[in-house]
Amino acid sequence: MIRYLLLPFLLLVSACVSVERVALPKPTLLSPTFQTTQETVRKRVDHAALDEFLGKYVRQDAQGINRVAYADVTATDRKSLQTYLEHLEQTNISALTRDQQLAFWINMYNAETIEIILDNYPVSSIREINDGFLSFGPWDRPVATVDGQTVTLNDIEHRIIRPVFKEPRIHYALNCAAAGCPNLMDRAWRAATLDHDLDAAERAYVNNFRGVRVAPNGGVTLSKIYIWFQEDFGANETEVLQRLQRVAKPELSAALARRSGSIRYAYDWSLNEAQRAP
Repeated sequence: MIRYLLLPFLLLVSACVSVERVALPKPTLLSPTFQTTQETVRKRVDHAALDEFLGKYVRQDAQGINRVAYADVTATDRKSLQTYLEHLEQTNISALTRDQQLAFWINMYNAETIEIILDNYPVSSIREINDGFLSFGPWDRPVATVDGQTVTLNDIEHRIIRPVFKEPRIHYALNCAAAGCPNLMDRAWRAATLDHDLDAAERAYVNNFRGVRVAPNGGVTLSKIYIWFQEDFGANETEVLQRLQRVAKPELSAALARRSGSIRYAYDWSLNEAQRAP
């Protein structure tokens, strides 16, 4: 009886995941302007202000989730964040190397997301911040102008980063202010450490319960990022699992190899808010 009662629920969950996947923007280039890069460093972007902000307000909880102390942000630090974002808008993006550009876009996405939360705080989830009945969040809201082009968060992720860089590990770097999202670093992203930090972010998420869980009975639950962006991680579910096994620690990798049943997908959209400082 329980099995029959669960079946409609599981079908509904599966349908919701499919709808979410279809609703996501396709990785289509926003403008050829954003494909232009330099081979050598001609210009540097100062990310020190973001370093200071993140170092002050990002705090890791007991479950390994990096959370942001939104309620503790001072007016001075809020202004510093806004000034940093204005600085990014004044950057000639085509004068940057490929790695500099990727670090630039990741930092802009994460900083603009924090700014949106602060502008609407308090909220329990970023999805509460929407622009109408059919809106599921602020991702289509214009947030910046770069090289004369107005961009949204969806533009940055799906119409610049994904089609230009074709780097699956960026999904471990972009943070949407949700507890289920890969961690927001406590410092800015930089070209010099980009590859190392992407590797570290991938390992951290895959080996945390938010990314991959295997139950004692062999049932596997993955983060929804692996179904939302499946084509970035592998051609099909099998290839995605193979990638996760290569990144997982030995015990988790072995558990994935022994998995049974169909894969379930989950994601925690609650705000990644840290407790207020005492």
